Amino acid sequence: MKLWSVLGNSQKLDGGAMFGNAPRALWERWATPDDANRIDLACRALLATPLAGKTVLFEAGIGAFFEPRMRERFGVVEPHHVLLDSLADAGFSPSDIDVVVLSHLHFDHAGGLLRAWQDGEPPQLVFPNATYVVGREHFDRAREPHPRDRASFIPELPELLADTGRLELVEGEYSRTLGDAVRFHFSDGHTPGLMLAEIVGPERVDGEAHGGVVFCADLIPGRPWVHVPITMGYDRNAELLIDEKKAFLADKLARNVHLFFTHDPECALAQVARDDKGRFHTVHEVASLQARMLRA
Repeated sequence: MKLWSVLGNSQKLDGGAMFGNAPRALWERWATPDDANRIDLACRALLATPLAGKTVLFEAGIGAFFEPRMRERFGVVEPHHVLLDSLADAGFSPSDIDVVVLSHLHFDHAGGLLRAWQDGEPPQLVFPNATYVVGREHFDRAREPHPRDRASFIPELPELLADTGRLELVEGEYSRTLGDAVRFHFSDGHTPGLMLAEIVGPERVDGEAHGGVVFCADLIPGRPWVHVPITMGYDRNAELLIDEKKAFLADKLARNVHLFFTHDPECALAQVARDDKGRFHTVHEVASLQARMLRA
């Protein structure tokens, strides 16, 4: 199996919002803000093939579905659909994608499922053959959002996915579509039912899979958030997220599971390590993946 990191449209968001209660004097060491206090963010997807005999895309980034005024409001940099260009550069078309796995349905993770904005035209999915794999709890949240994060959802998207007849809602560790090739972990601190997909690694130690790759989504958006106390202002429950992240990182360290980051503009993949004070950090950082073989 080979892996690609696939860039979608990039964003600029307020640094204070992205780093929660961390003071600017701390977070600007990790991300340089512009004159509007915004920092650069990637919207990076992970492509794997053959995985369970399929070509699988993990997430789709923010895409270009916003009309121009909203695109400016949410700091989307490029007006065209960057994800589709990046897939083409890797040798894939939208029709080649058999499965799309979505950690959650916030627009910066799922907007790339939709074609670029066209004046007067309704939203339309761009992956004609894909099965869509989403956590059931989060899908229910997307259909009836709480006021806390209603603005983060695309109102039409849940029905568009359901109407394909190719939507699988996941409730446990594994899905029908991908079998035991992908294991799911769940988190509620950022949004209820956030689904973290682990491509199961090739080694077995005492019955546990080692050496895989996990899509960290918004539990850990990039390297700075590996430090356990750092959360986002967008998180639903920061204290819960910290507890979830601590357990998540300890498990991935114990099993040598690599971390894949969606929002880090400079790093796609890294291993987790712990210093002599017990603090988590990253090592062996990789900027991009180009047909990289999955190895332990």
